[in-house]
Amino acid sequence: MLFTALISLLSIPAAFAGVSRTTPPAGAIVVRQTGATSGQFTTIGAAMASLSGTAPATIFVFPGTYNEQVNITHPSLTLMGSTTDTGSYKQNTVTITHNLNAQDNGGNDACATVRATSAATNLRIYNINIVNSFGPGKQATALSATGTRQGFYGLKVTGYQDTLLADGGGTLRYQYYSNCYIEGAVDYIYGSASAWFGECTIASNGGGAITANSRDSTTDPSYYVIDSSTITSAVTTSLVGDVYLGRPWRMYARVIFQNSVLPNLINAAGYTTLAAGATPIYSEIDNTGAGASTSQRVMYTPMTTPITHAQVLGSDYGTWIDESF
Repeated sequence: MLFTALISLLSIPAAFAGVSRTTPPAGAIVVRQTGATSGQFTTIGAAMASLSGTAPATIFVFPGTYNEQVNITHPSLTLMGSTTDTGSYKQNTVTITHNLNAQDNGGNDACATVRATSAATNLRIYNINIVNSFGPGKQATALSATGTRQGFYGLKVTGYQDTLLADGGGTLRYQYYSNCYIEGAVDYIYGSASAWFGECTIASNGGGAITANSRDSTTDPSYYVIDSSTITSAVTTSLVGDVYLGRPWRMYARVIFQNSVLPNLINAAGYTTLAAGATPIYSEIDNTGAGASTSQRVMYTPMTTPITHAQVLGSDYGTWIDESF
């Protein structure tokens, strides 16, 4: 099969759900915070800096909390954290953390703890926690993804405002998020990539909008599609009715929630305002839960058929996403 051939080409094992990955695959660059031996690195940034050329590369990270900002520019890179369950974020043992905010540090992308840049095509990241610990008060991105054919598997991405920038910068970028945990309060999934979020846990830690999509023309083919995912609360205080599915960062935002669980956190209106005069496409289909009723939705576009992977990720999506995840 084409997917098997691609895995062979990249010289990495498929990340089959439930499999333990606690030792590096053959040929991988190794990051070990303590006890590093000759040829290994103690920071992820140093391992990234060792890369050159364009040949496929793999970086394996041993358990630890790495307090650093990581910039990824290498094409065909696989970055994987040690875990006893590759199919979920729940057993992740590697955390990358930083605490820059956007206003004081050059903007939304520049402040991110991990920056998956536009140069990092054919990127795969597995089983790593990514944290921006700045907290409320200013925009503070944990993961900035601005490239195409970028796949994120079993990540736990946490922040407060603007946690995950899934962006295209005016260019069509395909991105795939599978079995990830994404936490925040205000506009915490934002940008203009054509992004699929499948089997994810999306957790609000305060009131606000989950998405702030920035699609800015009617001819832009990009989507945010949240599929087979669960919306939940990350806090013990009540958020009933305080969470919106989205608000339009730009005029023609497009976000679809389908096959997902929407609890009573979701405000009956579903969506709220941001860009003045916006005419977004906000749609829902086949969702369940106390917040799934669309009878009071505003800025709402009914749909009759769920969106497909190919519509969001391109007809050749099977050649670059990890379908074992």
